[in-house]
Amino acid sequence: MSGRWTGKGIANATNARVVRTFKALSLGVLDRVFPPVCLACDAAISDHQHLCAPCWAQLSPITAPICPVMGLPFAMDLGRDAKSAEALAQPPAFDRARYAVRFNDKAREIVHHLKYRDRHDMARFCARMMAHAAPEFWAGDGVIVPVPLHWRRHLSRRYNQSGLLARALARETGLPVDFELVRRIRSTQQQVGLSARARAQNVRGAFAVNEMALERRLGRRIILVDDVMTTGATITALAKLLRSHYITQVDVICFARVTSQP
Repeated sequence: MSGRWTGKGIANATNARVVRTFKALSLGVLDRVFPPVCLACDAAISDHQHLCAPCWAQLSPITAPICPVMGLPFAMDLGRDAKSAEALAQPPAFDRARYAVRFNDKAREIVHHLKYRDRHDMARFCARMMAHAAPEFWAGDGVIVPVPLHWRRHLSRRYNQSGLLARALARETGLPVDFELVRRIRSTQQQVGLSARARAQNVRGAFAVNEMALERRLGRRIILVDDVMTTGATITALAKLLRSHYITQVDVICFARVTSQP
């Protein structure tokens, strides 16, 4: 019946309006009971899952122009596909890396909340920024894989912050996430405070590939997820491991990157 609504169509439209109204009322009630506050400092804001203007201003997003391989910002635009001296002199084990922000004091505070204070709500905020930082990553047949924790550390911390980011990224991008592809088979000491060489030695042989999970992922592009990259020792170890098992493309996305610039 062209131009006319059937009874079923009217019912569906009515149900949709009821659902929208219910959601709006529910959010209104929640906002009264739990007013929106800044994720970082608890200042009152207008919407949930955001930062207040002062906290937002303290973040330093990494934006173009960047090295297409290393993901680090250039001081000036060097032209399309121009690679950094680091990428040319010592090509990394991964194909491309992208980061949402520089690791400054405010980024450290956000990561600390996520990593040590059970602030799982931070993962959604970070994932939105990470998804925006790497739009070219989310098309095609990519699979999101978090950097794994050793089971002892996972038991003591109760969760893996990289896993929270991976799950939130999957919701943001629609790509699948695989928690079983790689595992940490050796407990390592904390990387904080170690030199670049010590970090690389610390994670050598620390990871293994799940052969059964690998069979499902051969031919797929792997997107490794972590909270912060400092020297890249952990990511490099994982990328080399995946390439040794015939994964041909490995990309990397992290919330924050330690850089020489503040």
